[in-house]
Amino acid sequence: MVRETRLSGNGWRVLRWSVGAGLLLVPLVMMQIVDDWNWGPGSFLFAGIMIGGVLLLYEFAARAGVGMAYRGGVAAALMAGFLMVWINLAVGIVGEDNPINFSFFMLVFAAGVGAYAARGEAAGMARAMLGVTAVQAFLAIAIATAPSTQRDPMGATGVLLISAFFGFLWLMSAALFRKASRTEG
Repeated sequence: MVRETRLSGNGWRVLRWSVGAGLLLVPLVMMQIVDDWNWGPGSFLFAGIMIGGVLLLYEFAARAGVGMAYRGGVAAALMAGFLMVWINLAVGIVGEDNPINFSFFMLVFAAGVGAYAARGEAAGMARAMLGVTAVQAFLAIAIATAPSTQRDPMGATGVLLISAFFGFLWLMSAALFRKASRTEG
């Protein structure tokens, strides 16, 4: 006999926060295995603030009582922003120590400003995330054609591929917010 188990709202919350705590344990374990993996207390604090901040922002959206499409849009946007900042700080999207990497932080800032301007309303959030997708595409083209990108081992193709991945996440967020706006009105 197969029994179907469903998590309640609190069960999902516990799972989200447990995964977040588990992510903080990964570097601790890796420090024991890999000699080059050295995190200090400040690194763990920063990672905890980033992971906790993303989880808190999602909690605010989930507690607003909005539908699954809206929460999916929030999750996709938060994932895009989190991964963009994390990758950029860890190794850089366009190689380490390349000042062009700071332009990717502006995308996360633009998403936050767009969300604030939309006041969290689904239709406005869809337009904001679509705008961030467009800026991501323009930024990818500009960076891929920059001379400093040609010297990077990943090169223009790598920048375009990783930008396409982030563009997909922003676009998925926009589509989910659009779906949520249609069910609201």
